[in-house]
Amino acid sequence: MKYDVCVIGGCGHAGLPLSIAFALRGKRCVIVDRDADAMQKVRDGVMPFMEENGQESLLEALKSGNLDVRDDLSVISQSDAVVLVVGTPIDSHLTPSFGAIDAVLEQHFPYFVEDQLVVLRSTLYPGTSERVVRWAERRGVRLHVATCPERIAEGFALREISDLPQLVGSFSSEGLKRAVALFSALTDDIIVLEPLEAELAKLFNNAWRYIKFATANQFFMIATECGADFRNVYQGMTARYPRGADLPGPGFAAGPCLFKDTMQLSALTNNQFFIGHASMLVNEGLPQFVIKQMKSRYPLRDMTVGILGMSFKANIDDMRDSLSLKLRDLLEMEAKGTICSDPFVHFPGFVDAEEAVRRADVLVVATPHEQYKTLQLHGKPVFDIWNVLPEQKEPVRQSS
Repeated sequence: MKYDVCVIGGCGHAGLPLSIAFALRGKRCVIVDRDADAMQKVRDGVMPFMEENGQESLLEALKSGNLDVRDDLSVISQSDAVVLVVGTPIDSHLTPSFGAIDAVLEQHFPYFVEDQLVVLRSTLYPGTSERVVRWAERRGVRLHVATCPERIAEGFALREISDLPQLVGSFSSEGLKRAVALFSALTDDIIVLEPLEAELAKLFNNAWRYIKFATANQFFMIATECGADFRNVYQGMTARYPRGADLPGPGFAAGPCLFKDTMQLSALTNNQFFIGHASMLVNEGLPQFVIKQMKSRYPLRDMTVGILGMSFKANIDDMRDSLSLKLRDLLEMEAKGTICSDPFVHFPGFVDAEEAVRRADVLVVATPHEQYKTLQLHGKPVFDIWNVLPEQKEPVRQSS
């Protein structure tokens, strides 16, 4: 084979770091992707999104000659292994949708070859891997299907790909052997599971994080409504006390994974995943809680609100499923106007943080970007759930 591995969806947040990592570890890797603009950027050596050491690593991978980007889908047939970075999203009814993975399989079916290793890399609804096996059998091609879910935190994928264990499962001994060999190029820490177990492990990890965030947010709401400063409560719970150390701080729990994967588990259990549903109500309700607290203190209908941070988490440029967007939309009904700012997201109408502070009557720190720690607020009231502004002593107060 001309290539060791072909990554379908290889220009995205999960696929590109994986492709770069393979190339830097001596694997001949070729990328195909439906995003033509992202493919051209990668060819030109331009990282299409924020990633720690991403730009330097991309250039190094291209220089090595091990990383290729092709429009011609026939490169799939020239690859020993194919990695599909396509998951199962949820639809408007919060149920899993197989449309994306079905479409990719059908589009690329003519290029799969007998005995090829096909690795499913994205988060999957439990049983999807077996569904792909049945799909291949119906079409008369024998594929060695393996599951190796990505486990990275966005923005730190290149580091975590090798630092964290890789979960690997397959339906055949040959598939398992080849999948373990492929991912052993990235790390020696391989955990072998059954494919269904690997699918569940990824979903459980994400749901557990979502539940922990919901717990912190519920505690924050209770303390705030009691008139207590949750920063002090949190300090009392976690400082030098190991049984409280794993509690995260409060804040918007959002992004393209945690909520989605929690709802996939709900669908799997016939909507009996009660703790997941409760977590969804808490986390998705936090923007409304913020607005309720603001309305109790200020004449919000006569005020312009500045939203600091629009990406779904700190120090990245990804707005997918960000609760900052939900906060903005809700404020359109409650405030005189909104001003949005984010140092990493370039979007029409967004302004820099200094302008947002100048023009706003009240501010919300919606995403805890590092640079906000030194932002001058010029006496403007601010709602800072994340405690990114260390000089603030209350959830809402007049800044000094």
